[in-house]
Amino acid sequence: MRKISAKDITSQVEKLCIDANHNLNEDIKDALKKALGEEKSSLGKEILEQILENARIAHEEKMPMCQDTGMAVVFLEIGQDVSIVDGDLYEAINQGVRQGYQKGYLRKSVVDDPFIHRINTGDNTPAIMHTTIVPGERLKIVIAPKGFGSENMSTLKMLKPADGVKGIKDFVIDTVKKAGPNPCPPIVVGVGIGGTMEKAAYLAKKSLIRSLGQHHENDEVAGLEKELLEEINRLNIGPQGLGGNTTALGVHIETFPTHIAGMPVAVNINCHATRHAEAIL
Repeated sequence: MRKISAKDITSQVEKLCIDANHNLNEDIKDALKKALGEEKSSLGKEILEQILENARIAHEEKMPMCQDTGMAVVFLEIGQDVSIVDGDLYEAINQGVRQGYQKGYLRKSVVDDPFIHRINTGDNTPAIMHTTIVPGERLKIVIAPKGFGSENMSTLKMLKPADGVKGIKDFVIDTVKKAGPNPCPPIVVGVGIGGTMEKAAYLAKKSLIRSLGQHHENDEVAGLEKELLEEINRLNIGPQGLGGNTTALGVHIETFPTHIAGMPVAVNINCHATRHAEAIL
């Protein structure tokens, strides 16, 4: 049994919160550069150039890429042969978020209840945590800060099996149309299909931490990802919603077995940054 100190987890989470907000991932940069070469709108090109310049400044000046530094979403893969010592795992993560958002000068956006007093907690906690137990003796931590300009555009629908692939495509495209400029396009579209209501939403969110260009292992699902991306980029929403053929940088689909009577589909939209950072302890 391998022991991992809660203090080490806190330290790592602190660093990841700052890294995810200060540094645009290389796969996103590459996708933006590729889009810049393919964008037909002159205004769209200018916006893509500004996005890349903004990322450069954020990295060099060690400052947030966006004023909305998000609610911290944490994906944990815990090896079944790992023992967390010297503290509580979830508290260690929340403490890391507190320290990261303080030391990184990141905006604190979390309120203590959703609809009564809505008082800011002052430290961006609690984080949203998703935990998976896996074989081995490692702990993988992925921090994915999610701003609500894009989160508010997310939707879920309980489709019928008879709706088929067309029903899925229509729902995803309609969701992106309604989102328009709100999620700061170009966007990354996460789609979860199957399971139950909450499982589909989880799959859609988790799909967003997949690297751009990495398609689903199932050829049919990968084909649907490509079809949806092509159709979304024909909507002429464009960079920042001002027109163009770069509305999305990628579409990621995750699936799970479901009930014979249902076909839940969730769409979780992310802004162009699709911020996330990971570490393995």
